Amino acid sequence: MRWLVLLALVPGAAAADTVVATQTIRPQQIITADAVRLDPAEVQGAYATLDAVVGQEARTAIYPGRAVMRGAVGQPALVDRNQAVELVYAQGGLRIRAEGRALGRGAAGERIRVMNVDSRTTLFGTIAPDGSILVNK
Repeated sequence: MRWLVLLALVPGAAAADTVVATQTIRPQQIITADAVRLDPAEVQGAYATLDAVVGQEARTAIYPGRAVMRGAVGQPALVDRNQAVELVYAQGGLRIRAEGRALGRGAAGERIRVMNVDSRTTLFGTIAPDGSILVNK
């Protein structure tokens, strides 16, 4: 027995859109409005609005004609690898600052490895919105 499935468009229902790259977007590149467009197709796990992608930084390479998938873009990095950073330890009323070096790259709110320049100790810290590294967590 064969079943025939008929798909009907519901009047007034909008088709889902997908954000697609119009050019090669390299990792760590900030995505501009001319680098992406909307296609009238739905791709599971892809962005559906240009506003969600434009101004973000590519985490992986995105090729022309490919959908921009969630996780492929994120907030632009505030801290680059090997950058001199300020390490901040704050507990109660105590606040200690030290010079450090970033051993990773990341945006505000991300955890990265850092090295205290004076003691050569490696630890983890969270990137603050001002680019300093909070090491008390």
